[in-house]
Amino acid sequence: MKTPSSVQHPVAPNVLIGLIGAGLQSSMSPTLHMREGAAQDLIYLYKLIDLDQLGLTADALPALMTAARQMGFNGLNITFPCKQAVLPLLDGLSDEARNIGAVNTVVIKDGKAIGYNTDCLGFAEGFRRGLCDAPRERVVQMGAGGAGSAVAYGLLQEGVQQLSIFDIDADRTMALVNNLNAHFGTDRAVPGSDLQSAMQSADGLVNTTPMGMAKLPGMPVPAELLRTDLWVADVVYFPIETELLRSARALGCRTLGGGAMNVFQAVKCFELFTGITPDAARMERHFLETIGQL
Repeated sequence: MKTPSSVQHPVAPNVLIGLIGAGLQSSMSPTLHMREGAAQDLIYLYKLIDLDQLGLTADALPALMTAARQMGFNGLNITFPCKQAVLPLLDGLSDEARNIGAVNTVVIKDGKAIGYNTDCLGFAEGFRRGLCDAPRERVVQMGAGGAGSAVAYGLLQEGVQQLSIFDIDADRTMALVNNLNAHFGTDRAVPGSDLQSAMQSADGLVNTTPMGMAKLPGMPVPAELLRTDLWVADVVYFPIETELLRSARALGCRTLGGGAMNVFQAVKCFELFTGITPDAARMERHFLETIGQL
């Protein structure tokens, strides 16, 4: 008979993941990933690396990336304000990440860090589920940063005919517009100039800026520019109901919150990190349970 000390127990695979960004304390990513990890019999640890909490800026990103490699992280999620700043720190990019020009997922394996973008897939899946029959001749997008690049790509893939992009950084806006037109055709994307005029002729509005997050309350457009026949989408998901969505719903607009994008980008991230196909319905259920909507 074997003594207790000699009994061999199967050891679950270990997975160590981090999320680098600013203002992360309300993030649901740790819960989503770790609950699915447990369901898949993994020892799955997901750590927040919050620049605000650490008193750091995006300038610390090179050091954080080096530390993650040295400490044996299997991967990282990257969010505001680091989705574009991380690009030169990587050993390679997926085709989609290269085309979009932004990374939200880094897989660290065999000494190499490879960047992916699952935001585009996540937004497109949420859009198909929540606004599948929405008109899409003209759409206004607020923001041309990392999330904005992925969402713009997804919107044009989903059939938006012309996307007007507004951002406080004119150079960043033009870089995104030129990149989109190179992939989708001339004038599919245009730099926004007159927000009021663009909103008057738009079928939909998408916010890809951090405006509306708990740490950045407010709206990316004046409330008086909203109207009943406009559909409104927001990528912010903490809080789950931003001021923009609340104002739009009060008018009777169709809306799409950031939860769907968050869930479906996480589904693909989990697969990239572990090589295991997660249960998407279970991850969506966990998300809804966490925010108290199930």
